[in-house]
Amino acid sequence: MMNDETSWQAVTRRTRDADGSFVYAVATTGIYCRPSCPSKRPLRCNVTFFPRPELAERAGYRPCRRCRPGDPPSSDPSAAKLRRACAMIDRALDDGDAAPSLSALGESLATSPFHLQRLFKRHLGISPRDYGDARKLRRVKEALASGSDVTSALYAAGYGSASRLYERAKAQLGMTPASYGRGGAGAAIGFATVPTPLGRLLVAATDKGICAVSLGANDKTLEAGLRREYPAATIARDSVALGPWLAALVRHLRGEKPDLALPLDLVATGFQWRVWRELQRIPYGETATYAEIAQRIGASPRGARAVARACAGNRLALVIPCHRVVRQDGALAGYRWGIRRKAKLLAREKRQA
Repeated sequence: MMNDETSWQAVTRRTRDADGSFVYAVATTGIYCRPSCPSKRPLRCNVTFFPRPELAERAGYRPCRRCRPGDPPSSDPSAAKLRRACAMIDRALDDGDAAPSLSALGESLATSPFHLQRLFKRHLGISPRDYGDARKLRRVKEALASGSDVTSALYAAGYGSASRLYERAKAQLGMTPASYGRGGAGAAIGFATVPTPLGRLLVAATDKGICAVSLGANDKTLEAGLRREYPAATIARDSVALGPWLAALVRHLRGEKPDLALPLDLVATGFQWRVWRELQRIPYGETATYAEIAQRIGASPRGARAVARACAGNRLALVIPCHRVVRQDGALAGYRWGIRRKAKLLAREKRQA
């Protein structure tokens, strides 16, 4: 629901301007704090972010007695207004209604829709509509993880139809966050490999979609990497089922299939999804800079670094084309599967386009 990377930076820097935008909870202490709390910084792996104190308390956390995160910030009226807007969206969804429109929110809060949109983008990195969608998607995932069927889960979360859910969620309905956090526990993953001009290509997928696409020197190394990513999943080679997707990727490398529209099964933050969707809009054979991507998604002027981190977190080579993002001077930055492969990919795409 939130841009976790930006939130964590605010916590490590004790940024007072972020107070009121979110709180962070620490699993090892059971306490939640405001970003500027002077207490000792926890380990990142133990931290969960919540847009409002009420949600942290609903999850079982207690407020910190030192920074008193439940008290409204004294000098940030915009953050208070943002919290009220989030509360209005939450209440509507809790009652089974549709999330209020941007115009309705602005009217209730006596502010313009444009200003409210900017508040959400500045503090949370997403729009009010994205916030509502993320809340509904989280409900769907929680219901699926608890054993509900898809139909019951989507209607209980506030979706009017299955088509609306898949239209808005697309890949985000795949493996549940809880399953991913347990190393893919309960997930059955099939994989297959094929030779390409860039080395061996591995594709792995659950029954919901592709969860990994990797490039490497040999099958043994690629399979070992997949098992490290999902240590608790059941993993087996399945070349027959994955044959069509392998063929589509090979055709893509040949320039015969510039656009890849494949079902995905990934767990990511809202910010990562915004970046990855924008990467998929970069035309075949062209590139964009990290700063340009940040500007297109409405991130802050310093958003280029956050975009770079989102690219580094991409686990789907080619499908999410992070190789098409370059530095401001046109130089090639890092690439999970090797800078030389990135250079070859760009050269091949430019030539074939």
